[in-house]
Amino acid sequence: MLRTDPAATGPRARGSRAALLALASPLLILLALLGLLHRTGSSRWEVLPALLIGAGLLLTSISRRRYRRREMLRSLRQQRSG
Repeated sequence: MLRTDPAATGPRARGSRAALLALASPLLILLALLGLLHRTGSSRWEVLPALLIGAGLLLTSISRRRYRRREMLRSLRQQRSG
């Protein structure tokens, strides 16, 4: 069921959710590395998916941020010259 409480969808709630999502992939990588250190033998392979997913999410986030900044700069330059 969807939340209809205005406080649950306000800017403060969205900011904290965004902060948690921003920390999700580094924490997933950290958790995978800790799991890798504490496991031995063939059970070390079990943490590989978490490590790959965390790294993929982090790299995707970085590339999207760079693309958005490049597009914003391009837009600002076009407005200035036009």
